[in-house]
Amino acid sequence: MATSNLLIYLDGKLVPESEAKVSVFDHGLLYGDGCFEGIRIYNGRVFRLTEHLVRLYESARSICLTIPISIEEMEKATVETVAANNLRDGYIRLVITRGVGSLGLNPYQCPKAGIIIIASGITLYAKEKYETGLNLITCATRRPTPAALSPQVKSLNYLNNIMAKIECIQAGCEEGIMLNEQGYVAECTGDNIFIIKKGQVYTPTIASGALDGITRQAVIEVMREMGLTVHEVTMTRHEIYTADECFLTGTAAEVIPAVQYDRRPIGDGKPGKLTLEIIQKFKALANSTGTPVPYSA
Repeated sequence: MATSNLLIYLDGKLVPESEAKVSVFDHGLLYGDGCFEGIRIYNGRVFRLTEHLVRLYESARSICLTIPISIEEMEKATVETVAANNLRDGYIRLVITRGVGSLGLNPYQCPKAGIIIIASGITLYAKEKYETGLNLITCATRRPTPAALSPQVKSLNYLNNIMAKIECIQAGCEEGIMLNEQGYVAECTGDNIFIIKKGQVYTPTIASGALDGITRQAVIEVMREMGLTVHEVTMTRHEIYTADECFLTGTAAEVIPAVQYDRRPIGDGKPGKLTLEIIQKFKALANSTGTPVPYSA
């Protein structure tokens, strides 16, 4: 679909992309003040929509941001935006900005939050990387301490992740691992990380500074149904260096293998057998569940 044909939900109305504009005085633009969710559409259904919206409203509550419509109204607006663009498979970016206010940090000078819903497509990694696997590095940029801002708040200020992503690109890698202030593994620049060793699965604890990803939770459910034991642990780089398999999860990334870390092969340097099985099981789940989209006949 050509992006010029997109219809964007903007503050209660569906408008053409060319007319979807926000004020230069919106605090989302001026200060990165707001929150968002990325959500997938599979086979005409919105995957884990309720979970995403609950997290969105929790993020907003955490930063004292009042979303001007109910969660039920937001669900209706989201699926209607997908239907209006006739998307059967794709990606939704749901953005809540603090809204228009005066210059200065005071959020209480913004009388009403802004709502933007974009339903389009996304390609985070090249298709062949899902078959050959990603190369990872350790990013020098650290995750902010949870005492500064909880990693469970998906805020509009992603500069920390962007700086880490720049490191990855400049190093010729697709993705990188971010450490917390103690030097333990937190997450990647936009994904959660899992390793497999001796048939056991390990992932960093949420307390390590990782987002409790919706896809992360879905994949944990899939693995437990497969009979795999999943451990949430304090993880060091050594555990990844010596893992048998490694994969990343995220809404945009879905599930993707990682085969090299800091120029060390992970396992035999190829996507692992269990990882490939997990990917197939996740695809089956994603394509068979979710909130139906009310397409017009």
